[in-house]
Amino acid sequence: MNVLKTILIAGIALLGATFAQAAGLENMTDAEREIFRAEVRAYLLDEPEVILDAIQVLEQREAQSEAQSDLNLVLANFEELTRDGYSWVGGNPDGAITIVEFSDYLCPFCKRAYPEIKILLENNDDVRFILKEFPILGPDSTLASEAAISVLINQGSEMYEAFHDSLMTNNGPMNIKVLSRLLKGVGGDVDLMLEHMDDEIVAQMIAKNQALASRMNISGTPSFLIGTEMLRGFAPASAMQNFVDRARSQLEQSR
Repeated sequence: MNVLKTILIAGIALLGATFAQAAGLENMTDAEREIFRAEVRAYLLDEPEVILDAIQVLEQREAQSEAQSDLNLVLANFEELTRDGYSWVGGNPDGAITIVEFSDYLCPFCKRAYPEIKILLENNDDVRFILKEFPILGPDSTLASEAAISVLINQGSEMYEAFHDSLMTNNGPMNIKVLSRLLKGVGGDVDLMLEHMDDEIVAQMIAKNQALASRMNISGTPSFLIGTEMLRGFAPASAMQNFVDRARSQLEQSR
C-alpha cells in the first residue's frame, strides 16, 4: 500500500507540473490558480488511470536514457572489455557475439548465474565468453581471485577453467586450505599456485578490472556485457538468450 501511495503521489506531482507548465500557472491570479487546481483534482479523480499512464511513460523514458548511457560506456571501453589480453576466454574464442562477466567467487548470485552461463554457451556456439575477476566482497574474495589468476598465468587456460568451475560450485569458505584442496581436486599444482598468488601482475590484473568496472558504473556482481548491452545483476539463461538474440540480429543487419 505504501508503494502504491508513493507511486500515486509521484504521478500526481508529475501531472501537476505538466499541467501547470502548459497552463502558464505562474501568470495566473490567486483565484485563477484555485479554479485550475480544483479542475485538475476533479479530472484526476475522474480519470485516475492517467496517473499510471504518465508513470509508465516516465519509466520508459528513464529506461531508454539508462540504456543509451550504458551504450555510450560500452562503446568508449569496448576494446578493454572484449580484448584486454589477459582475461580468460571461453565458449567459442572466435565467436561473433561476446559476453563479458564481472564475477566474484563469494557472490551467491554469481554462483546462481554460473550454470545459466553454461546452458547459454551450450545453446549458442557463436558466443565468446570472457570472465573478469572482480573481487568486491572482502579479503576472501580477493584471495580466491588471486589464486585463480595465479593458476591462469602459470598453469594455463584449461586448468583455470577447471579451477574456476570448482570455485563456483564450492559453497563453503574461501581460504588457503580450501583453495589448495579445490585445485588439487582438479589436478592442479598447489605449490605453483601459492608461489605466484602475490605476484605484482596478479594485483595489476585485479586493479585493471576494478578500474574498468568503475568506468562502467559497475558496483555489483554479476554484471554482464552481452553484445553491446549491459545486464546488471542475475538473470536466467532464458533472459540472457534474449540479449544474445538481439546481438545476433544486430550483427546480421550490419552485414
